[in-house]
Amino acid sequence: MNPRLAAARALAAVLSGKASLNSSLPAQLDKVDERDRGLTQDLAFGTARWQPRLELLAAQLLQKPFKAADADVQALLLVGLYQLFHTRIPAHAAIGETVGCADKLKKPWAKALLNAVLRRAQREGEALLADMQRDPVVRTAHPRWLQKALKAFWPEQWEAICAANNAHPPMILRANRRHHSRDAYLALLGEAGISASPCVYSRDGIVLAEACDVRSLPGFAEGWVSVQDEAAQLAADLLELAPGQRVLDACCAPGGKTCHLLEAEAGLGHVVAVDLEAKRLTRVRENLERLQLQAELIACDARDTASWWDGKLFQRILLDAPCSATGVIRRHPDIKLTRQADDIPALAALQGELLDALWPTLEVGGMLLYATCSSLPTENTEVIDAFLARTPGARELDLATEAGLRQPHGRQLLAQEGGHDGFYYAKLIKIAAARG
Repeated sequence: MNPRLAAARALAAVLSGKASLNSSLPAQLDKVDERDRGLTQDLAFGTARWQPRLELLAAQLLQKPFKAADADVQALLLVGLYQLFHTRIPAHAAIGETVGCADKLKKPWAKALLNAVLRRAQREGEALLADMQRDPVVRTAHPRWLQKALKAFWPEQWEAICAANNAHPPMILRANRRHHSRDAYLALLGEAGISASPCVYSRDGIVLAEACDVRSLPGFAEGWVSVQDEAAQLAADLLELAPGQRVLDACCAPGGKTCHLLEAEAGLGHVVAVDLEAKRLTRVRENLERLQLQAELIACDARDTASWWDGKLFQRILLDAPCSATGVIRRHPDIKLTRQADDIPALAALQGELLDALWPTLEVGGMLLYATCSSLPTENTEVIDAFLARTPGARELDLATEAGLRQPHGRQLLAQEGGHDGFYYAKLIKIAAARG
């Protein structure tokens, strides 16, 4: 299959609200030649990354918008525009190959339309985009609701956040301290000819100068190292783990933090890892097996404690709450297409429900670490503020890290070009049980 067609079909599912790229792209990658898979992935992710800008440009070039049934043609046009303005693919190849895909969609009428629009874009697109730069959606390539939210919450940082969201993320590793210290693993990377440097905030974190195949990393198959962003690596040490503790990792998939907890404290008594979907636990199980670690995995709604909790209290809880994922847009650019403003209040309500449900499972004196990969205070400090107000036995603790910005509650890490993702942490201690 032509890589442009494969990318467009994956994107069409996203534009139609039926899937994310993570779910729609793999099936399309299976249909293209192995040599074209890298191009297919770049076309899909790159088009999603710049979609807000490309969509407004397309609106200038089209006489009327596409019908809902023609999301595939719309996606193909966006893929063509991405090639013209964001890749080094020669214009004649970008236009010719993209237009030719219309036959495979069984929409031959689209060939003339795509050809005319893409050729006009080649002639006039730069001038049109320059005229449109006053619109912050064009300038930042973020949907209007998100651009406005970031500007309102982070008036000094919002443009840097958008720039970081549009940049390609670095490949960051987590050295497994059960095998090697970070410095020892850095030396192994050097011997393998892989350029790398230590992360600023995570004691186990290593950032690679260039991304590489994990199979080229020393000892990857043996569990010496994992791929995990620096911001996510902070959870293990912030939990203040100790031998014998019973630990809950709620909303655990894909399991990076679960594994890091077990690497950081080999003497943990028992780790329970809960996630809503059984299929998501497959990845958790695979990670545990590669690292030769053990945890009890349970597929259920963490809020329904009656269905999974055995009544034994936890000394530590990590709640990596479902969120808008606005802090990891650079890794999942289709978030710009799949998230809407109305999602945020609903997510905040869910986060509050999870806190309320899990708090009774924590022993007095125990700690709960609340985490999201969101850049929006609505899901972060405001959720913690509301929880503390309605929970007399909860108190906030300071976080032992200089990462991010201090908030009314917790710390907010904003996505950094060449550095960590956007993330949020707050730590709570239970000073008294709820009165019956």
